[in-house]
Amino acid sequence: MDTARRSISYWHDSLPTGDLASLRPPLPGNLDADIAIVGGGFTGLWTAYYLAKRDPSIRVVVLEKEFAGFGASGRNGGWASAFLPASWEQIARESSRDQALRFQRAANESIDEVGTVAAKEGIDGHFAKGGYLRVATSPVQWERLNEELAHARAWEHTEDDLMLLDRSEARARVTADRVFGGLYTPHCAAIHPARMVRGLATAVERLGVTVFEGTEVTAIEPGIVRTVRGDVRAEVVVRALEGYTASLPQYPRALVPIYSLMMATEPLPDVLWDEIGWRDRETLNDERRFIIYAQRTADGRIALGGRGAPYHWGSRIDPSYEHPRGVHDALRRTLVELFPALHDVAVTHRWGGVLGVPRDWFPSVRFDRDTGFATAGGYAGDGVTLTNLAGRTLADLITDTDSDLTTLPWVGRESRPFEPEPFRFVGINAGFHLAEWIDRREQQTGRPARLLDRAMGLLTGH
Repeated sequence: MDTARRSISYWHDSLPTGDLASLRPPLPGNLDADIAIVGGGFTGLWTAYYLAKRDPSIRVVVLEKEFAGFGASGRNGGWASAFLPASWEQIARESSRDQALRFQRAANESIDEVGTVAAKEGIDGHFAKGGYLRVATSPVQWERLNEELAHARAWEHTEDDLMLLDRSEARARVTADRVFGGLYTPHCAAIHPARMVRGLATAVERLGVTVFEGTEVTAIEPGIVRTVRGDVRAEVVVRALEGYTASLPQYPRALVPIYSLMMATEPLPDVLWDEIGWRDRETLNDERRFIIYAQRTADGRIALGGRGAPYHWGSRIDPSYEHPRGVHDALRRTLVELFPALHDVAVTHRWGGVLGVPRDWFPSVRFDRDTGFATAGGYAGDGVTLTNLAGRTLADLITDTDSDLTTLPWVGRESRPFEPEPFRFVGINAGFHLAEWIDRREQQTGRPARLLDRAMGLLTGH
């Protein structure tokens, strides 16, 4: 079973020997607790961590169907970024400009919190705060980067937050091909996600939290979590399922699972790294609409991912969807486009996983004291850092702690549900095709496809 678990992704395959040799024990039967957390990913584990730190006497249990870090938390791109899926304008419309800026500052600060906790708890998550470099690989993309810089300046982002790099400055960081320039922010770190989330699971256990693996939850009710192995009664129940939320029949349209796919190269020789640079392990992507993302791993590989896999009817999730025809091959071509010297480099791992997207791309943190129900999620792929912020916020809400976090503009809000099928299926997949069409049209014409951009925004809500 260790081999099967490690085959899920490069991140799982490169865990320390024996880490996945066996699961933690499952729920032994009916159980009483103070707080039951459904989901053993970053959201659930960060929440458990801060609850246990706040009050060691609280009986906290985490219920996970597979094993801690099985889902997106363990197989994502490894970016601890400060990106907010919702735009500053959208956040300000629902609260205020000051609140939007405060939310962004809290996200920025959470990157360092992730690194601080990892160091304090002895979690070797390969944390490296090298920042984030977004390069323009066409004149259209370069124009868009300049517009984004002006937009950020209007929102009080200084040179300390975001700086424009010319071609030579961008290539001095990462020598990608056909680069016209770039934008750089220090507010991002590269991590090894599976090491980080598995280490966090061990840390919460040291604090007295019980993590039950191999325990499938079938329903959540006020004060009770029903599983295939028994019921857990708790004053507070936390739903922390993100992309797997629709697996519970009560939440078919709350979040949709969107597949993101990845690949990793073999370790590159020093001669290639001398050519490519990438010395600070910056996270990297370009300005195309069909999102890609990459990092230099601690063991000298390039891990690159992107969207492109279709959404499946009824929010269905299946391991067979992690290897759709052609998408990994397209990622391989993108890698060589960015770094032609890698045309003969082997790709050793190909994988995928689901992330959770709300209808308006606005993540949320909620706690209803009357019912004892709490939830956080909707990070839309930007969850490594936001899960930490969510976990701290939920801990404050649940323990009735007055803090600045509990008044952030994502607290207490709820996105409207997605449309029922077939509208959901048609709309989401049309959005994917439109993003691909925009990139192709801009490449062919050399002009920005602004009308198509607006149409995609209306279609996707983002």
